[in-house]
Amino acid sequence: MDRNKKFSLALDGVEIIECKVGYDGFFRLCNYRLRHRLFAGGWTPEISRELFERGHAVAVLPYDPRSDTVVLVEQFRIGALEAKGGPWLLECVAGMIEPGETPQVVAHREAMEEAGCELMALEYISEYLVSPGGTSERITLYCGRVDADGIGGIHGLAEEHEDIRVTTVPFEQAMALLREGRINSAAPIIALQWLEINRQQLQTKWSPVE
Repeated sequence: MDRNKKFSLALDGVEIIECKVGYDGFFRLCNYRLRHRLFAGGWTPEISRELFERGHAVAVLPYDPRSDTVVLVEQFRIGALEAKGGPWLLECVAGMIEPGETPQVVAHREAMEEAGCELMALEYISEYLVSPGGTSERITLYCGRVDADGIGGIHGLAEEHEDIRVTTVPFEQAMALLREGRINSAAPIIALQWLEINRQQLQTKWSPVE
């Protein structure tokens, strides 16, 4: 299939003139030539936009309602090389959705691979666009019920060069890390803020742990 497409398509107020693949490796970078409708009426002139495509992902914040603790993973992230505090980030469990998989399947798989924990229930939080100004990536975000006893250590798949440190953190300490800026990527920020709002209700729903 030729991935360099030339076509004219009007779809929901967008006319795509050409889509040309500039790079196609582990990720894909596409250049679009397009026009779109204006709020005041009429159309823009032809404009050019680059779109970074890397697929879609799932993130899950494991939470133990009995001990009121969350499970966080820490790993090296190339995108944070110049970030304050360095490139080792405290995050949720996360992974890419492969063809034919559901977000729920990915959540369960990644929880075992990255944190060695079994999810006993999933609570949907949201689905959001990561950075729609330049990438198509969407993340489906969950909170997952776990028994945090014995969870910790070093995890990840060697063949994927994963080096993941897993820790259990009391909820209030996790919120303190968030306020201090120690947690500084979108998924754990959204998940912890959601948990802060819904924590009492979730504890009632999930307790006692079966």
